Amino acid sequence: QMQVVESGGGSVQPGGSLRLSCTASSYVNTVGWFRQAPGNGREGVAAIRLPGGDTFYADSAKGRFTIARDNAGKVYLQMRRLKPDDTSMYYCAAGNPDRMLLAAEYNYWGQGTQVTVSS
Repeated sequence: QMQVVESGGGSVQPGGSLRLSCTASSYVNTVGWFRQAPGNGREGVAAIRLPGGDTFYADSAKGRFTIARDNAGKVYLQMRRLKPDDTSMYYCAAGNPDRMLLAAEYNYWGQGTQVTVSS
């Protein structure tokens, strides 16, 4: 059974940065980052196709967040210029989706890591 593990959440002041990491226990085609705040649905933030490195971003993430992979297959979400609205539980997901930022198309999920942006 595939396992997905996130790390790197925490608390930061507005304008600050955080880097989230995601590791999958075996090969995957695509890794996505999603977030979910209390009372809201799970929102796609960014995704990367591992074979080719193509990346996809939600409008809320463009220009501030960067998704990337390393040679070992770990996927990172670098978040800059964080805002209070970015406060959420962030989840890493793995799968082979057609729609890259749609949570329902991912098969494997991590437990989530909390990101809090507050002064």
